[in-house]
Amino acid sequence: MNTLPGYTLRQLCLYFLKLGTIGFGGPVALVGYMHQDLVERRKWMTEEEYKEGLALAQLAPGPLAAQLSIYLGFVHYRYRGAALVGTAFVLPSFLMVVLLGMAYKLFGGMPWMRAVFYGVGAAVTGIIAISCYKLTIKSISKLNPAQIKQRWMLWVAYLTGLVVTVITRSEPLWWLIGAGLVYMFVKAPPAWLRTTGSSVPSLFLLGIGFWDATPGILEKIGWFFFKAGAFVFGSGLAIVPFLHGGVVDDYHWLNEEAFLDAVAVAMITPGPVVITVGFIGYLVAGFPGAIVAALATFLPCYLFTVIPAPHFKRIAGNASIRAFVDGITAAVIGSLTGAVVIIALRSVYDWPTGLLAVASCLALIYSKKLKEPYIILIAATAGFILKMVIH
Repeated sequence: MNTLPGYTLRQLCLYFLKLGTIGFGGPVALVGYMHQDLVERRKWMTEEEYKEGLALAQLAPGPLAAQLSIYLGFVHYRYRGAALVGTAFVLPSFLMVVLLGMAYKLFGGMPWMRAVFYGVGAAVTGIIAISCYKLTIKSISKLNPAQIKQRWMLWVAYLTGLVVTVITRSEPLWWLIGAGLVYMFVKAPPAWLRTTGSSVPSLFLLGIGFWDATPGILEKIGWFFFKAGAFVFGSGLAIVPFLHGGVVDDYHWLNEEAFLDAVAVAMITPGPVVITVGFIGYLVAGFPGAIVAALATFLPCYLFTVIPAPHFKRIAGNASIRAFVDGITAAVIGSLTGAVVIIALRSVYDWPTGLLAVASCLALIYSKKLKEPYIILIAATAGFILKMVIH
């Protein structure tokens, strides 16, 4: 794409391997680290290259940080660079969630393990609630009458997404795509529409479900997680309502409690939050399930990045595409808020869990130093004490 780079592909892969190993803080923090390290400090990328990658990551479905890493790998090393850099970024957190899945299956039925996760579900509910608020004011508008009036169509898409999710207990794809199309046709109809007016040892591994995949399950996992990667726009947490609707309500692969534990595991590990799919895949079908779930989720992310990358300047300037993405994003954030309502009704069921959920929200609002992984670890400790000592 550009002239000779001042770094090797090996150096770039090692950087992303390190970032995927120690990079906490979610997508916003991770893309900030990339700018600080690769643009400002090492000068491996120009400001323009970084901004183009960030814009493409925001326009396409899939996890923001993973897509940006893939694009930055593509800048000088094309398709091979995109594949290797993306793999290096996701691999550390994938291995971590698989190990945690092994521990979860091994110890999940023990009282101390359940006690640890007693407080985690409530904390995750609080964290996602605050994330919904931040995504709402960032992607739709701030909560003042003038801006709400100006962007009322996005608010309609948002509120409808919330209501549809709460009522149907799922995130219907038809609604998300429909919201994007309606907003595009009203705000920035395509040119053709304007002109024509017209669409370990084997025994041990067996004991912890390492190879636990029943016939036919991997195909279902692959197709479901491929759809999750292909149709969900926004930050890593935006995938939560889609996963919840399929994993808990439709396929009944996990119960509510295990699903919340899966989200918590993704939050206490570094790298992209979407890596929770590896943990879920492991619980459903062992290591093969984890591999299939992760590959199926990140394959669309890779394709949606490298296919348009050579032509991105023209695509980015298309007002119709931007309007379509804005409409879908508003509906997705509304669905995420609806999923919080559903999850809260099931996970906050007594005064300790209610207190932990509220405390998690307040901690994120009033403390900039206290990040999500620490809040979850504190909630896990509190849950252990409450369950094992008080109850």
